[in-house]
Amino acid sequence: MKKKKLAILLCACMLVTTLAGCGDSVKTSGSADNKVLKIAAFEGGYGKTHWEKLKENFEKTHKGVTVELTVAPNLEEVIRPQIQAGNIPDVVYLATSRKDALTETFIKEQSLHDLSNMLDKTIPGEKVKVKDKILPGFLETSGTNPYSDGKTYLAPLFYSPTGMFYNKALMKEKGYDIPKTWDEMFTLGDKAKKDGLSLLSYSTSGYFDCTLGAMLASAGGVDAFNGAMSYKEGFWKTDEAKQVLDTVAKMKNYLEPSVVANANSQGFKNNQQLVLDNKALFIPNGTWLPDEMKDAPRAAGFDWGFMAYPSFKANGGNYSLNFLEQMYIPKEAANKELAEDFMAYMYSDEAVGIIAENAKAVVPVKGSIEIAKKYLEPLQVEMLSVYDNGALPIMGNFVATTPVEGVNFGDIYTGTVDSIMTGNKTVADWQKALEEASDKLRAAIIK
Repeated sequence: MKKKKLAILLCACMLVTTLAGCGDSVKTSGSADNKVLKIAAFEGGYGKTHWEKLKENFEKTHKGVTVELTVAPNLEEVIRPQIQAGNIPDVVYLATSRKDALTETFIKEQSLHDLSNMLDKTIPGEKVKVKDKILPGFLETSGTNPYSDGKTYLAPLFYSPTGMFYNKALMKEKGYDIPKTWDEMFTLGDKAKKDGLSLLSYSTSGYFDCTLGAMLASAGGVDAFNGAMSYKEGFWKTDEAKQVLDTVAKMKNYLEPSVVANANSQGFKNNQQLVLDNKALFIPNGTWLPDEMKDAPRAAGFDWGFMAYPSFKANGGNYSLNFLEQMYIPKEAANKELAEDFMAYMYSDEAVGIIAENAKAVVPVKGSIEIAKKYLEPLQVEMLSVYDNGALPIMGNFVATTPVEGVNFGDIYTGTVDSIMTGNKTVADWQKALEEASDKLRAAIIK
């Protein structure tokens, strides 16, 4: 009846859409000698060519197996009716934090297969286990271990580090050193003011989810970040949390004046343009920024630079919050063992090369950057190499909860930033709101 419960919830999540067939039957995917492995993958900026080549190669090495691919930009709309009819994919590539929240539905219903066995598999054609090849830090995150039970249910596939972008040419022209700490950042801000420049811009307050996560880890280590993500009791009253909130409030003294007015879905590119025009030195963002602004005008000689977020102490603690895209096996999938084999193959050097060449994406495994170098632009290599150059990875999401009426934690966590920058709210206001919302959500955590 677990499958029926998931189907019912999926129907409830899409009341605005008419979907038929909330059935309870399971369709068998082929016989023992002639299996069909069903893979459902989101088609985004990476395209689908790599999936077709991965399918072809996997079938060659697995006699009698047919990989049935469903790759679509509207994947949720395509597979939701199938799931409701009991036709469940064996492997799903669909990240969290999407509007339709299908992956979150699987998480909340505890309808994901435990990947411990897959992580213990030896990668096909290699002599290393999956868990030993995945980069450090990528399996110890709420984005892969949503229940904090020490088990992995979502496997990391593609990653996208975030950090501070700047103009290398301007920094060189002005003789500015790249700041490693927040103290150095604000000292540079004072110097930039004298040169008629602002220190900071930001796209929208929502982008502070990257900055805040990295700052929390720098202030109190991964435990502090995880404390925030799990709504830990009293967390926002700690010295580490207060240090982060106070530092964000200090940023308002170094912000380009037009930023808050444009920090919305209509004006955010104006805030990004400030760096291209040499009006602001730094902007927090992700690896998609250069491509998003590729056609925008820019100062003569402009040259993108990228660094991890500053730390609170010298000689260490520079974190880069990483956006993680995941794949998983539904608990009710018909071919879980074969699905595990396919997942293990995804971490092979062969698959990493196919993905780099055709999707221009990198899988978080050891040696992947070296494999991908010949397929990627130098700037992309520089950004994806941030962890190889000393930055520490931090990633994960807020733990799953049942909905709490009247509580939108994102609106409080990052949405308050605009009010802090304008002075309409104080750090004390922010701190109190975060603590009150955390108390309500902690009681609603799915165990």
